[in-house]
Amino acid sequence: MGDVQPEHRPVLVEAILRGLAPCPGQVILDGTVGLGGHAEALLPLIMPAGRYIGLDLDEAMLGQARARLTGRFGSGLELHQASFADFPRVLERLGLRAVDHMLLDLGVNSAQLGDPARGFSFEHDGPLDMRYDRAQELRAVDLVNRLSEPELADLFYNNAQEGASRKIARRICQVRHEARITTTLALAQAVASVHAAGGRLHPATRVFQALRIAVNDELDNLRFFLEQVVKFLRPGGRLAVISFHSLEDGIVKRFLRAAKSAGTLAEITRRPVIADQAERKSNPRSRSAKLRVAEHVEIPS
Repeated sequence: MGDVQPEHRPVLVEAILRGLAPCPGQVILDGTVGLGGHAEALLPLIMPAGRYIGLDLDEAMLGQARARLTGRFGSGLELHQASFADFPRVLERLGLRAVDHMLLDLGVNSAQLGDPARGFSFEHDGPLDMRYDRAQELRAVDLVNRLSEPELADLFYNNAQEGASRKIARRICQVRHEARITTTLALAQAVASVHAAGGRLHPATRVFQALRIAVNDELDNLRFFLEQVVKFLRPGGRLAVISFHSLEDGIVKRFLRAAKSAGTLAEITRRPVIADQAERKSNPRSRSAKLRVAEHVEIPS
C-alpha cells in the first residue's frame, strides 16, 4: 500500500458550524467522517455528554481518525466502518432511534487521492482500484475491461456528463483489445488520446469521477440516505450535505425541495454555500464544494 498523506483540510468548516449550530449533549451522525476534520471542529461543541457517530467505508481513514481524535475526545467519538446509506442499521445497533444532526461530506478526500495505491487519481501511476472499502470485490479495473462499449459510454455520460463519452469508450475498447488496462496512467493516456486538452480540467477527470461513482454506488447510496433522513432526524435537528459536482448537488437540491413541499424540512440555505476566496486559495478542494443545510420541521399531530 502507498503512503497515505496525513494532511487533510476539511472544507467549509465555519459554514458547517453555523449551519448545524450544535449544542452540548447532542448526537451528531457524520456519514463520511474520513480523517475527522469536521469531527474535530464539531466535537468540542457537543462535549462533554454528546456523541459523535462517524461512519466511513474506508478502514484506513477510520484508523487515522481514531488515532488523531480518540485521545482528546474519548468515548464521545464512536467510529464505525459502514456506508452512510447503512446508517439506520448502525443506529439500531447503538440503540438510537434518532439523532440531532446529520452531516455528509461527499466524494473522495485528499488522503485517498494522494495514495497512488488506491487508484483514485491520474496524478501518479497506480492500480485501477477506486474502492472505498477494500474488502469489496468490484474495482474500476473490472468495469474498464468488462463493460461493453455502449455500457462504458453510458457510464461516463450518466455519472459525469462526459460529452465525449462515446469516443472515449470506443478508444478504451481499442486499447484493451491489445492488452488489459490496469493502471491509472494507462487509462488517463487512453482518454487523453481522443479528448482534446483544454480548460482547467484534465481530459480524464470526468472518466475517473464516473468510474469512482460506479464502483462505490455513490449516487444510489446518496438517494437512499436522503430518503431516510426525516425518519431518523429529531424535530429541530439539521442536515448538512457538502457536494462536489452537479449530479450530487442536483440530487440534494431536488430532495430538499420535495421535503419542503411536503412540510418535513425547511431549507436553512436558500442557495448553496460556497467557499470564500481565501479558502479557495488555501484549499483547492474547496473550489467545487457546495453546502446545503435544512432543518427538520415537526408536523403538528
